[in-house]
Amino acid sequence: KNLSRLLFLALFSLTTFAFAGGDKKVAQISFHVETEASDNPKMIFPYELAGKQRYFRRMPEISSKDFVSFNPFPADDQTSYGVLLQLKESSGKRLTAVTTADQGKYMVCQAFGRVVDALTIDQPVNDRVIIVWKGLTLDEIRELDKVLPRIGQEKEKKREKKD
Repeated sequence: KNLSRLLFLALFSLTTFAFAGGDKKVAQISFHVETEASDNPKMIFPYELAGKQRYFRRMPEISSKDFVSFNPFPADDQTSYGVLLQLKESSGKRLTAVTTADQGKYMVCQAFGRVVDALTIDQPVNDRVIIVWKGLTLDEIRELDKVLPRIGQEKEKKREKKD
């Protein structure tokens, strides 16, 4: 009985590590589409937006694994940073499909464990680019620099790895 309990704990610890950040090479940014409050409570999270409690899918439409490169910029609020994220081709197609199907809904951006920005889906996005307009810190931009090349430097990063 104790051996099976120990085995379970060991397996649980390994699984938890693998799913909860075992891969340190991925910056934690994700985009979540608005859904209905009546959806499975385990699959959604609440967030107050535009003076109203809204609900968003826990499963992101776009996440860090979808990014190819990025470019940060100072946000209009003068206290944080925004970031333009270039997507992989397949992820760009997925973003086009989502922004076509879910027009009129909100999409929130979670970055490094908190919601930092929100946008209204008002037209299809066809250019493989998604933008976080505000909310990132300089330290978080530095974290992104560790795992993603800046836009225009993709080839340089690949060459560095080969040398």
